[in-house]
Amino acid sequence: MTRPSELAGREALSSAPAGRGRRDPRLDFFRGLGMLIILTAHIPDNTWILWIPARFGFSDATEMFVFLSGMASAIAFGRVFDRDGFARGAGRVARRVWQIYWIHVAVFVVIAALVAAAGTRPGGESYIVELNLPHFFADPMGLLPRFLTLGYVPNYFDILPMYLVILALMPAMILAERAHKALPFVLMAAIWGLTQAHLLDLPAEPWSDRPWFFDPFGWQLLFYLGFFLMRRTLPAPGFSRILMALAIVFVIATVPFAYYRIIEASPFFGGWARALEPLTDKTHFGILRLVHFLALAYLAAHLVGPGGARLKGAAVAVISKVGQQTLAVFVSGMVAAQVLGMALDHTGRDAFTTAAANLAGFAVLIAVAYAVAWFKAMPARAGGAPIPEAA
Repeated sequence: MTRPSELAGREALSSAPAGRGRRDPRLDFFRGLGMLIILTAHIPDNTWILWIPARFGFSDATEMFVFLSGMASAIAFGRVFDRDGFARGAGRVARRVWQIYWIHVAVFVVIAALVAAAGTRPGGESYIVELNLPHFFADPMGLLPRFLTLGYVPNYFDILPMYLVILALMPAMILAERAHKALPFVLMAAIWGLTQAHLLDLPAEPWSDRPWFFDPFGWQLLFYLGFFLMRRTLPAPGFSRILMALAIVFVIATVPFAYYRIIEASPFFGGWARALEPLTDKTHFGILRLVHFLALAYLAAHLVGPGGARLKGAAVAVISKVGQQTLAVFVSGMVAAQVLGMALDHTGRDAFTTAAANLAGFAVLIAVAYAVAWFKAMPARAGGAPIPEAA
């Protein structure tokens, strides 16, 4: 027999929606929250970034985005593999990869045109230089083929390439799962291990040895943990006071090794922070980033109550709407962040203008989410069904 407290704990972390067609409120809310944090982090010289989660721990909103995208992909694609067969599932994934690829191209073209038209800051600094695009504008004919084949991935444009490579691994992960429930985890760990040894680095530019800032072969570990958690191939841990205490202690203990003021003021913590860099490396997804994120996720899953029962209110509803349309919201945020940074260059960055810029950015993301949801609902009124959002 299972005690009621254990059942409640398992329900709190259970990844499957409660009913057919019902959305998981935790998935939408935390994805929406992640989108707002990512926008804040992308606005150039934004003082609000001093207060985002990344300043206080090893993981940040990127982990939230990747993990929850894995969970959402289990709904959008995993069920197609199960219901319609492997070929149709692989075709659905290929179509999504194709869509994301062209969105990546379009976002690059739009932002490149934007910084070219904007020219320079009031102080004379070039926007092209700040986005590290001088090589592209100096030799567009030479770099365009490399960009289209993902051999040239500028830093600001690296999340979508990471995501499409991770998605492309899904058919192999599904086959591994069908062969044996443990096999995908062995595959995930092996790929991640090779990445830690820098054996799978992808070149980001032809004039240096810089790899992609987000290595998909490292980050796939987190994505597919979320994916297989949602599919229940990976059982969710139940409620445990010991695990809760360990998670709280670990999250608090990491703060001195991540908070910039402590690192700058203390040679001890600063030295240890540098020593831990291979384990907190963002490019290859160091192991301490994983542990920190899982600790936060465990705490968050229980704080919001079983099935997200505590996620109520108007603000939660708005943030959840943003989380339901993350791909459109994310790419809109990339463009909006640059526009807002340019506006702040002209208005100055005092407390009022910075707050206004961030809140305006949030308003843009919310408006995009509601607009996209409205357009997606139109086929449903005509007898069709809305397409679930995977990324």
